[in-house]
Amino acid sequence: MSTDLIRPRLALVLASAEGEAPPPEALSRALSGGDVATVFLAPSGRDAAAFQAYAEAIVPLAQEAGAAAIVADDTRCAGRVKADGVHVSGGSLEDLQEAIGRFSPKLIVGGSGFRTRHDALEAGEMMPDYLFFGRLTGAPDTAPSAKDVELAAWWAGIVEVPCVLMAGSDLTTLNAAAQTGAEFVALSSAVFGVPGEEAAAVARANEILDEVHAQRAVE
Repeated sequence: MSTDLIRPRLALVLASAEGEAPPPEALSRALSGGDVATVFLAPSGRDAAAFQAYAEAIVPLAQEAGAAAIVADDTRCAGRVKADGVHVSGGSLEDLQEAIGRFSPKLIVGGSGFRTRHDALEAGEMMPDYLFFGRLTGAPDTAPSAKDVELAAWWAGIVEVPCVLMAGSDLTTLNAAAQTGAEFVALSSAVFGVPGEEAAAVARANEILDEVHAQRAVE
């Protein structure tokens, strides 16, 4: 029996390709459903003023529930709304390094968009607080990307920097993400796809994470 397996925690992504990110009341319902470690906010096509207004409503909700609020690709907004962290989504090593230099360790700093092992390792050498595998914005597929699953499993097995893996839009496929060993598993439309069902989706997601962890512990 393994004694050092990590039970992944849940992250929620408030973003969409169309600019229709979930409203604050949807996040409130989701947070009432169980453990959530992190909430990611992305502009999703909003202009700077609209995104800041959205973040001003979302960040306190996340923080009051004990979740870290991380703002993507808008460091000014992150500072103004007193977010817990900033996320660099473009896959640029230079941009990630700049963000780490400016904001770490005061804020959580991580990034995404690193699509090869080589690029991910180069990003990891900068010692971000995490790397995110998968698309932060856009409609996810039903199941997590096979490439993202492979990258997360490889990363979790050899690198100490935590990783977040973007799961699919269907909770029945969450097992594949949970089995990678990633420290965090992110969900978006799997939680927010049906208004009013967010709490139940978070509760079920945590049940699945518990089940997979228990199964891996006895293998």
